[in-house]
Amino acid sequence: MKRLIFSALKISAYSLLIFNTVLVKAQTAGQSSKVWPSATTSLAKQDWLLNNSAYPAKIYAVPEKKELVLDNGLLKRTFRISPDVACVDFLNQITGQQLLRAVKPEARLIIDGKNYNVGGLYGQKENAYLLPSWIADFKAGDSSFHYVSHQITELKPFLNWKTKMWAGNKNQAAGKVLSFTYQSDLPALKNIEVQVNYAIYDGLPLITKWLNIKNNSGKTLQLDQVVNEVLAVVEEESAVVGASSLDNTTARGMKVPQGIYLESNFAFNNAMRYPISDQSTHWKIDKSYTSQVNYDFNTPCLLEVHPSRNIGVQLKAGASFQSIRTNELLMDSYDRERRGLAIRKMYRITMPWTTANPIFMHLVSKNDQEVRTAIDQCAATGYEALILSFGSHCNMEDTTATNINKWKTLTDYAHAKGIFIGSYSLFSSRKISDADDVIDPKTGKPGGAFFGNAPCFGSNWGLGYLKSLKTFMSKTGFDIFENDGPYPGDVCASTSHPGHEGLEDSQWKQMELQKSLYRWCNEQGIYVNAPDWYFMDGTNKVGIGYREVNFSLSREQQMILNRQNIFDATWDEIPSMVWGFVPLTKYQGGGPEAVLEPLKDHLKDYEQLMMQYYGAGIQACYRGPRLYDTEETKQTVLKVIDWYKENRDILNSDILHLRRADGRDWDGLMHVNPKLNTKGMILVYNPLKEEIRRELKIPMYYTGLKNTASVTVQNGTSKKYTLDREYNILLPVVMKPESYTWIKIKE
Repeated sequence: MKRLIFSALKISAYSLLIFNTVLVKAQTAGQSSKVWPSATTSLAKQDWLLNNSAYPAKIYAVPEKKELVLDNGLLKRTFRISPDVACVDFLNQITGQQLLRAVKPEARLIIDGKNYNVGGLYGQKENAYLLPSWIADFKAGDSSFHYVSHQITELKPFLNWKTKMWAGNKNQAAGKVLSFTYQSDLPALKNIEVQVNYAIYDGLPLITKWLNIKNNSGKTLQLDQVVNEVLAVVEEESAVVGASSLDNTTARGMKVPQGIYLESNFAFNNAMRYPISDQSTHWKIDKSYTSQVNYDFNTPCLLEVHPSRNIGVQLKAGASFQSIRTNELLMDSYDRERRGLAIRKMYRITMPWTTANPIFMHLVSKNDQEVRTAIDQCAATGYEALILSFGSHCNMEDTTATNINKWKTLTDYAHAKGIFIGSYSLFSSRKISDADDVIDPKTGKPGGAFFGNAPCFGSNWGLGYLKSLKTFMSKTGFDIFENDGPYPGDVCASTSHPGHEGLEDSQWKQMELQKSLYRWCNEQGIYVNAPDWYFMDGTNKVGIGYREVNFSLSREQQMILNRQNIFDATWDEIPSMVWGFVPLTKYQGGGPEAVLEPLKDHLKDYEQLMMQYYGAGIQACYRGPRLYDTEETKQTVLKVIDWYKENRDILNSDILHLRRADGRDWDGLMHVNPKLNTKGMILVYNPLKEEIRRELKIPMYYTGLKNTASVTVQNGTSKKYTLDREYNILLPVVMKPESYTWIKIKE
């Protein structure tokens, strides 16, 4: 039986090992040698993923070294500020890893086709490593923008988020910001002010960086590109020959550095996963690093962050520009689960709106009465929100008084019942007109967009669409906006669209329009579902990732595929960030075996599908005309929703991955949260037609429990288990055929 235990369950051992090893090394070194660097005395002494309260953000000066330091006990980033500004130290204080091997400019601008560095020091000859003793001899070089001043401020929210919905975290991130101001003496750059900002957070090994540019030159500038980060990072591996993997980690290329995870608010392509959607992270080669092992100098060890395509913005006199924002999260492990937990904690703290998770239904309506009936059913079963799905009779682009009044009346009815309401709206994959569609630069004609034909957000129609949506939501009081096919990075060669000048700035300008809509919604308290990666600009949820035609398969197949989708989508995302799908009626084809209607005839499958999603803390789009058709169906829905609400906090907590569904044996996952009374919740599923009995090795480290755990299976009697030296327990579980089992863990 023990041979069935998967090594993937042993994730807790790493955390214990890394912290004990680091501390033992520091203590041993301190006893045996005084050469051990003083910086290691501040190595993190408790796991920030379990309790991060001991790591407040600080920014302080070291006058004798002419340095400013960002430090929270988890990371330390140090800047030399004389004779110019340069990052000279970027230390992971959890592991002691130094990320930096050489000094580089702090940013780079391309103006009118010319490159201009911002800050930086020059004179380093060996680029494999950086010794502090060298720094005093470095000079201010040919950088075009030089340090003028700096200021330290408290971190202010990037978005003034409002919500009335349930959320796992409603607090904005706390921290501090260091801002350097640069100016140039070059005639072409006179009176252009560049501000480079670095935010450090309480309790996170994270830096957020962005630039502000103010054009006081009295003339229009062609701002072709803004490179908001340049870091000479220690390489991940060395190879004598071989190609650089550059922007990707490929099987044949050298690996890019894994000690830092990067995420910016410039991502798109409908992948529903950030690494694939990322359009700004570039791992490049560094020819100045002449002592590298690779004979062709192709080691990917120079990080630059900027949009892949030039932004091409005409910055008018007196105007300001803000670059993309980049999150730089330092990683302390190669373990997939731990890396995912770190990324998930970043989302929870820096983007708290991603923790909002209303219980919603997707209604397919033909008339107003069906909306009222669905609202009544939501209220009767504990659902919290109703979304008018695609194919419904709600048109948010219609801002006539008649349409506004109709939906305002229905909104008032929903609110009186305690139900939030909103609707779906399609942007892309539709043709508007030759005058308003994206123009293909290759043909000069409409087409060539991500979805073939698509409107340009900068066209008259696109700007009108933006205005109409804001008007509709403001006047009706809608609480939810579901945007399908948001702008996915299309370029447009039109020179007559009022929202952009031409091809060069079309991608950037359309992206800014898209993000402005989501920022507006976020600050109005309007919840946003969008199938692309706009979380840093205010969206709440993205698709879990699924193949729509799979919903024409049998219910039995759908259940296994859904659990696979849940398992795969929650390595880097928190449960509230993703939505799934449960078609109550026919969708994408399929016969009676594929649908749940009539609901009363498929109650077991209906309950199982709800438990799979709610048990994972994930909302699914229950798409159909109703939630129940009989009293028995209603009671089934009520039972699941009541259970979910009773356990909502732990079910919205982070997931550990136990075993992926394959239809051959049990599968399952585990929620963990050391801050709650319920420290863990295990959900296991038996797809077989016979009973399964297993002794499962359950990883307990991330529950925060150290010695014993009180475990209750379903509504049974609790039993105490002793944790082994790797923070595991052996748990015997009996799983009924074709069913689910939930297990609660307390202290």
